[in-house]
Amino acid sequence: MKLILASQSLARRALLEAAGLAFEAMVSAVDEAAIKESAQSEGVSPADAAVLLADAKAARIARRERDAVVIGADQLLVCEGQWFDKPVDVEAARAHLERLRNRSHELVTAVVVWREGQRAWHHVSTPRISMRDFSDAFLDYYLAREGAHVTSSVGAYRLEGPGIQLMRDIRGDHSAILGLPMLPLLAYLRESGVLPR
Repeated sequence: MKLILASQSLARRALLEAAGLAFEAMVSAVDEAAIKESAQSEGVSPADAAVLLADAKAARIARRERDAVVIGADQLLVCEGQWFDKPVDVEAARAHLERLRNRSHELVTAVVVWREGQRAWHHVSTPRISMRDFSDAFLDYYLAREGAHVTSSVGAYRLEGPGIQLMRDIRGDHSAILGLPMLPLLAYLRESGVLPR
């Protein structure tokens, strides 16, 4: 059965590849900003908003690839009620990290699977991460070291890279932090016959 990841995320691709899955990655162009704005104005919870975003991505591909199993995923960072978007540049990343410094935040991570023209399954994982009270000097060092990588995630960090040095405590599914809750996804794919049991 054809398996498609509706994402351009290198981290999500790496997780599926490391698990030994054969899949194709396709970019799903949806207006994420409009979906988030609408969700916030309607008082939708971060978990439901993450599902809406993941669902929109999977649905876009599933309508074209009706015989495939399509995986969509999205992630929201929420700190003290504020939703964060990916920083547009290094200075925006600095502002993100200054806001997150010495605080805890949640990475609300949703995964959705579409089969046969409809959503068949979804799951939300909410890891909690606490940043340490790093110095301005460390922040300068970190931003110089990471460069453009800081614009590739909502938190301006990669736990699989130097971003781990920003952290004081991490609670929750590591793969969900990277953008795709693998254990629940793999369990669903086995139970539904996509993967061998």
